[in-house]
Amino acid sequence: MGDTLLPHNPPESLRLRRAPAQNRALAIQSELSGGLTADRMRGLLSPMRPHPFTLLVVVGALAGLFFAGFSTYDFVAHLDRQVHGIHCSFLPGIEQTDVTGASGCHVTMMSPYSSVFRESLWGGLPVSLPAMSVFAFLLFWASALVLRRQQDDPRATGFLLLATTLPLLTSIVMGVLSIVTLDAVCKLCIGIYTASFLVFLGALLLFLRARKQDTVPTRTAVPGSALRPRMAAADTVPDGARTLPDRAAPASGRALAVAFAIGVVFVFVPAIAYAIAVPDFSHYVGACGQLEAPPADDLTIALGPQGGHIQVLEILDPLCPACRGFEGRFQARSDDESLRRRALLFPLDSECNWMVDRAIHPGACAVSEALLCATETDATTPEAVLEWAFDAQQDLREAASVDPAAPGRRAAEAFPALSECIGSPQVRARLNLALRWAVANQMPVLTPQVYVNSVRMCDEDTDLGMDYALSRLVEKAAADGPRVPSSNARTAGPALGAPRSTPAAMSAAPANAAPAANPAANPAPAANPAPAANPDPIPANPPPVAEPAPAEDPTPATPAPATD
Repeated sequence: MGDTLLPHNPPESLRLRRAPAQNRALAIQSELSGGLTADRMRGLLSPMRPHPFTLLVVVGALAGLFFAGFSTYDFVAHLDRQVHGIHCSFLPGIEQTDVTGASGCHVTMMSPYSSVFRESLWGGLPVSLPAMSVFAFLLFWASALVLRRQQDDPRATGFLLLATTLPLLTSIVMGVLSIVTLDAVCKLCIGIYTASFLVFLGALLLFLRARKQDTVPTRTAVPGSALRPRMAAADTVPDGARTLPDRAAPASGRALAVAFAIGVVFVFVPAIAYAIAVPDFSHYVGACGQLEAPPADDLTIALGPQGGHIQVLEILDPLCPACRGFEGRFQARSDDESLRRRALLFPLDSECNWMVDRAIHPGACAVSEALLCATETDATTPEAVLEWAFDAQQDLREAASVDPAAPGRRAAEAFPALSECIGSPQVRARLNLALRWAVANQMPVLTPQVYVNSVRMCDEDTDLGMDYALSRLVEKAAADGPRVPSSNARTAGPALGAPRSTPAAMSAAPANAAPAANPAANPAPAANPAPAANPDPIPANPPPVAEPAPAEDPTPATPAPATD
C-alpha cells in the first residue's frame, strides 16, 4: 500500500453523526486514498507559511508604524505649549533631535497640513495618528490572510489591495504639498511615503498571484468546513470520498464588511481617545497682555482687505522663518472679511534696530524699508514684497552676511519702482518711528507677535495653536465689539502666571526712546520696582531721523536677547 490508504466509505447515517474532527480525519483518509503522499499530508496539517509578497506587506506596515509613531510622538510632545526637539532622521531615536527649528520636519509639522480640526483642538488631530492606525490594520489583515489560508483568495487579497491605496494616495498628496507648497522635505515623512509604497506593491503582487492561482479547478470541500481544495483537472476522487483543502474558501461579502468595520474601529478609536485626552488651553486665550492702543496706520503696512472691524496687528520680521511659517498658517485659513490686518515691522537686524546687539536676520532692515516704500506707490503692494522676501529668505540672509547692502539692491532689482525710496532718509525715519513705538509699548524682542483688538495672542499659540487661539480671540472680539482704549489696560507683556515667560522687554532702548506707556496703569508689587529704561518721552511729532540719537547714559543697559 506504500504511503497511500485504501478508500473508506462509511454509511451515510454514521457519517452524519460524526463530529467535525472525525469528518476532517475522514477527509484526510479519503485524500490519501486518492494518491496523496504522507509529505503532502504533513504540509496540509502544518500552518501555512506567509508568501514573500505577504511578507513585503508586513515589512511595509511595520516601517509605517515606526515612522508614523515617531511623528506622532513629536507632535504630542508639543502639547505642553513649549519648544522641543524634533526627530528628523531616517533613523529616529538613534540620531539626535533637531532643535534649530529649520529642518524640513519642523516646517512640515508646523504647517496647516500636519493636523485637522485645528480650531476645535489645540494643535488639531495629527494626521500621523490615523496613519499609525491604517498601518496597524494592514498588519492585522496581512496576518489574517496567513492564518486563514487566504493568500490565494482574490477577494481577500483584493480587499488588502484596496486598503493599501489609502496610505499610498495620502502619501502622494502630502508629498506634493510638502515639495510644492511648503518647499520642505521631511525625512520622517519620506519614511512614511516609502512604507506606503511597499505595502501597496506587496498587496498588488499578492492579488495578481491570487488571480492567477484562482484559474486552477477545485474539488469539493468537507461538509461544515470553510476550506476547499484545488487540484488538476486530471485528478480523480473515489466515489463518495471527501477531500481536504489546501486553502480557504473565498471571503464572503459579509466577511469583508466585517473587516471594513474593524478597519474603521482601528482608525476612529485612537482618534476619539486623542480628542478626549488633549488638554484644554482655552483659559490661556487672551491672558497674555494687551496694548493701550494700536499704532497709527502710517507706522504699519496693510495685509489683505482693510474693511473689517476686528483689528489684527502682527509684529513681524520679513526675514524671520517663524514669521514666514505664521503667515503660511494664517493664509491657509478661510478668508474672514471681518478682519483688518496690519503689520508693524520689527527687523531683528542691528543695522537699524538698536535693541539687538547683532544681526540675527541680516538684511531685514533693508527689506523692511522696501515694504514701507511699497505703501507709498501704486506700482506694487506690501503683500507682493513680503511674499518675495519670504520666498528668498535664506538667500537674502546669506547675501547680507557678506554684503549688508545686497538685500537692498536685490529688492530694487525685483521692484524697480521702489529703487529710489529704499535707503532714503524718509523711509529710514519711518522705520525708526515704528521701532520707537515698540519701545514705548514695552514690546518683547520677539517675532512674530499677534494682537486681536489689542489683545495679545500668547507666544506659545503662534505655531501649532494658532488656529485654536485665533478663532477664540476673533469670537471674543466680535462679541465685545470695537475696543475702546482704557487708561487701566495693561501694556503688552506676559500675563502673571503665564505658562511660559517671554524674552525680556526692550531694556536697551536709547536715551531718547520712550518708556512704557503710562507705567502707573499697572500698580507694581510691594517690592522696589525697577525704574523705566528711559524717562524721556518721545515728542508728539519727532523729527525724521535715520538712526536713534546716542544714549545719554554713559553705561547703557545690555540688550535683551532676541528670538524669532
